[in-house]
Amino acid sequence: MSKVPVTYLCYLPEDEKFRRHILNDLSAAGVSNIVLAEKLLEQIVKDFGFADVLKKELSDAGLRFLDAHAPFGYHWDMDCPYPGLRRSMIAYQKMVLELCAYMNVDTITIHLGNNHFDPAYNYSDEQLIEWMKETLSELLPVAEKLGITICIENIWFSVNTPEVLNSIKACFPTDTLGFCYDSGHANLMDKGRYSADSNPNVHWADGKRGEPKWDDHILEKMLPNVVNCHLHDNMGVYDEHNLAGEGNTDWNHIMPLLLSAPRLKVIQSEFCPFKNGVSLAKMVARFDELLKLK
Repeated sequence: MSKVPVTYLCYLPEDEKFRRHILNDLSAAGVSNIVLAEKLLEQIVKDFGFADVLKKELSDAGLRFLDAHAPFGYHWDMDCPYPGLRRSMIAYQKMVLELCAYMNVDTITIHLGNNHFDPAYNYSDEQLIEWMKETLSELLPVAEKLGITICIENIWFSVNTPEVLNSIKACFPTDTLGFCYDSGHANLMDKGRYSADSNPNVHWADGKRGEPKWDDHILEKMLPNVVNCHLHDNMGVYDEHNLAGEGNTDWNHIMPLLLSAPRLKVIQSEFCPFKNGVSLAKMVARFDELLKLK
């Protein structure tokens, strides 16, 4: 079995008793690591004292954070097109990096951004990508000082294909920047070609960016710089975030390849068990099975 640690995404409630109950259940199910999710970071930003509360609750349950996901959306993504908000976005994400270091997080995924939000449609992909690079040029020195690796992920838009990720990485030859491989997004950019309603077909249909760049070798293209990952499943149409194995992703191909990534630090389940009514025991058992696919 892989020695790479597994971390689980679980959105925790604001109620302290309920939150402690969930943390204890996670621990009892065999979970050791959970994700410092964007909603938790947003709570900490609103109340810095919550960071110490959360650290104690995790310690009491025998859990820890290893990786994080930064707040996202067109106001907070690296290609934020609003001139008046770009400085605020960069300052906010710098603060998020500081908070992640305080919470002992090693890697964080920050969205480059998409191009389907108004007014992002009014800008070319080239302009959006330049803004991404400008943002990274400010965030990476902070991350390097804190010992955190920033990871950028493949989604299903023309500004976050493997080719774009690799072109950006070429501009920043530092280990402080890596990739987050998202299995669900990759599956959409492969099998989404068979459905007119698929997320890629819908979001590339504005007439400005041509046909989706269908690709069945996304992991291969990203592999040298994959540091963390988001593993979840779908049927190649919508970004459903199903449990691995409850879709048509080829895990027998994905897992051995992923586990060979030279920079891989953590494997993340980006499946939310409570939202989907799946037991914690089933979730953990499924990932134990995935790690045996060599």
